[in-house]
Amino acid sequence: MFTKRYFKTKDEVEITFQWPKEDQEITSISICGDFNEWQTTPMKLNRQKVFTTKLRLPKESNFEFRYLINESQWENDPAADGYVGNSFGTDNSVLSTHA
Repeated sequence: MFTKRYFKTKDEVEITFQWPKEDQEITSISICGDFNEWQTTPMKLNRQKVFTTKLRLPKESNFEFRYLINESQWENDPAADGYVGNSFGTDNSVLSTHA
């Protein structure tokens, strides 16, 4: 899941991505999307046992992304703004930064 924080004086949105560590088998989670050219951005595990990371993205845009769990398992965000098919026959999560 994620939260959005809009700034009145900036043309960007701060996105906080979160994934709860409900499964002891999960040792790492990264966020990957067209905003980082599908490279992995590692998420850190906090005291509340939630993997989290923050990114600033341009306003008025749509981005495709997925979570990479344990460097091998792709997952979509259950709270995404939408979903779109990809070239692998599955879906990507969509994040909208439109105000």
